[in-house]
Amino acid sequence: MSMRIRTSALTAVAVAALAGTVLTTPAADAAPKAAAPTFLSASQLPPHPTSAWTAGPVTEGFPEGLGTCVSTEGVPSYDYRHREFRTDLETSAVQLTVVADTATLAKALAKHYDDLIRTCADRIEKAYPDVEAEGRDYGTLPVEEGARVRGLHTETSWGATDISLLSVGRDGRTVTVVQWGQMGDFGDAPVAAFKKTTITAVNKLY
Repeated sequence: MSMRIRTSALTAVAVAALAGTVLTTPAADAAPKAAAPTFLSASQLPPHPTSAWTAGPVTEGFPEGLGTCVSTEGVPSYDYRHREFRTDLETSAVQLTVVADTATLAKALAKHYDDLIRTCADRIEKAYPDVEAEGRDYGTLPVEEGARVRGLHTETSWGATDISLLSVGRDGRTVTVVQWGQMGDFGDAPVAAFKKTTITAVNKLY
């Protein structure tokens, strides 16, 4: 079962984990709305050995594909925008941008998303006994207000195995989340290239 197929089912895990979570409400003196953040292009994703990336349009709203580990539940209503990417094979990616009302709120939101990714493997295993999940921390990146990269591997009892790389970064009031995924395990993860993609994503926001 691929990560694409499992995404809808695992969305419930993130939603349940976020029940009761509350971040600080937007400040009354929030800064005026800034220009919309810029997104990654297809050529800035980790290169695929046999298939070129195709970028979809920038779309309003929260991407369903991030629901495996990240959700909007329990946080204030922000301006969510995303772009999805595909290859001709079983590899996909998505970038989310969130513009908060203040840098303080954005910092809290970035930590919140990173915490969800950090605990995602445990939540998957608790909710789905036939799935084994493992998360790895690939460290922080010195870009703008910072970014962190993590990995997630899942394997079902019938042998389906998937690997994802996820990162959270921030530039001022804007948070970006990037996810890359395909069939495979940690040995198939292009960690160095994904770190470069994450740095590009954060630098490119504005």
